Amino acid sequence: MPHVPLISQYLSQRYLLAALIFISTLLVAACSGGSEHNSVEFDPESSLIASINISSPAFDNGAAIPVEFTCDGDNTSPPLRWSDVPDGTHSIAIVVDDPDVPSGIFRHWSIFNIPSGRRSLTANQPTFFELKDSTRQTLNDNGSTGYSGPCPSLGQEHEYVFFIYALTEQLELEENASPQAVSAALRGRVLGTGSFSGMYARR
Repeated sequence: MPHVPLISQYLSQRYLLAALIFISTLLVAACSGGSEHNSVEFDPESSLIASINISSPAFDNGAAIPVEFTCDGDNTSPPLRWSDVPDGTHSIAIVVDDPDVPSGIFRHWSIFNIPSGRRSLTANQPTFFELKDSTRQTLNDNGSTGYSGPCPSLGQEHEYVFFIYALTEQLELEENASPQAVSAALRGRVLGTGSFSGMYARR
């Protein structure tokens, strides 16, 4: 697999460090073989993790998320599209995080086991565990299944980061798996990743 730069061009500067630390953890888990003596130093410029371009036809990277995809509108998931994934990909996962909440990162969506041949998701995905094909969803940090749209406090603008992961296998997760369980299941299975973000403020 060719050496491909990581996705720093898609992340806001204030969120880049956290993302790189997380990917570093994934690489170490994949390469350590369970031994603390076999860990490798993470270099984002020469990483073997491939870059995937992900975007939405509904809004540009860094732009405002349309109200229909938020708690002030229909609270439905936006349409997404992405580029080709690396050879060896067996499934795709997408998570949406808000890094601007005072308590830490807030998970708005975990959708996984998307078939590797898919290159898009339509808007308004159903909010239950089993979707078509092998695609599955689990709990968000609001305690509901599927997508939960942006809903920051009045007068605050938050960033919402859409991450995509190309994985070596499908994830074996229960219907009510937590956001933390999804993040843990990604470790050691990532072949490629990418991200973009949108902003939202309630007025």
